[in-house]
Amino acid sequence: MTLNKSFYCRDPSEVARDILGKKLVKNGLTGKIVETEAYYGEDDPASHAYNGKTNRNRLMFGEPGRVYVYLCYGMYHLLNFTTREEGKPGAVLIRAVEPLQGLESMKTNRNTSRKENLTTGPGKLTEAFGIDKEENGEDATGEGSPIKVKEWKNCDEIQRTKRIGVSEEHERNLRFVCKDSDFLSR
Repeated sequence: MTLNKSFYCRDPSEVARDILGKKLVKNGLTGKIVETEAYYGEDDPASHAYNGKTNRNRLMFGEPGRVYVYLCYGMYHLLNFTTREEGKPGAVLIRAVEPLQGLESMKTNRNTSRKENLTTGPGKLTEAFGIDKEENGEDATGEGSPIKVKEWKNCDEIQRTKRIGVSEEHERNLRFVCKDSDFLSR
């Protein structure tokens, strides 16, 4: 079953933790979500929404359950899902998944034969899944969305740590991982 708007209409930390173990699905490619990060608004200096609403981050202020894809460092598309109620910015970055279905297509998309290197980072997973700005703004809870998150297994043990690549002065423990996964970002 596809996750609904009420799942996403919560605090980003809760969504980031609870989405672990769910299945990310796009066009027959499937992966178990094993690593996420939560982002807030004006009170989170590491967030795109820190300086208020802009054209780039407007989705973070919109309805929950939207796909928010942006280009990082001019080369990597990163996949997020919007959270919280409309007008209150929040998002969850999907950092890594364990590949489950469509491995050959993922390998072709990433130009690698190594399963352990397919989706072990936010840029790698979007490349493997063929996710780019075309999906930005899609309603992940909608019937026709190319990207969905579906119910599946929960992680046995979840660990909460500092986010990756965020300066120490702005750091909070807003990264969530399936502790024993071999597919965490490297």
